[in-house]
Amino acid sequence: MYGEARDFIEFYSWCESIDESHVGMLFPGIIGVFLFKIGHSRVDVDDWVWVVVGDVPPAYITCEHASNPATALDGYLGAMEDWVAAAESGTSVEHLIPVNAPASKETADMLRSRIAFLDQRILSQYQVDL
Repeated sequence: MYGEARDFIEFYSWCESIDESHVGMLFPGIIGVFLFKIGHSRVDVDDWVWVVVGDVPPAYITCEHASNPATALDGYLGAMEDWVAAAESGTSVEHLIPVNAPASKETADMLRSRIAFLDQRILSQYQVDL
């Protein structure tokens, strides 16, 4: 999962290097939350980013409002819930967290069940950190 997270963040042209990496949360085969300190080519990019990977679409979360792995996962789940709601209602997902899947009811249903599982079974273990 670490390799998947690293490959994901290195995909972006603004990520010039990974200077540090840390495992924030890891449930193998389910979810991984990793923290990367990156060298970047743009001033509007944070030095530190969280990357969430697993049995969900990968994404990066800035550290501005996510000071620990639990808040990063919580932010990720909230952003995915917004995407699911838009996909279900037929609203544009263009300005929401990117999901590499069609914005369809079927995709939304699958993602909703994964979000619920992560919220109830994983994030619930970290309530003190939220």
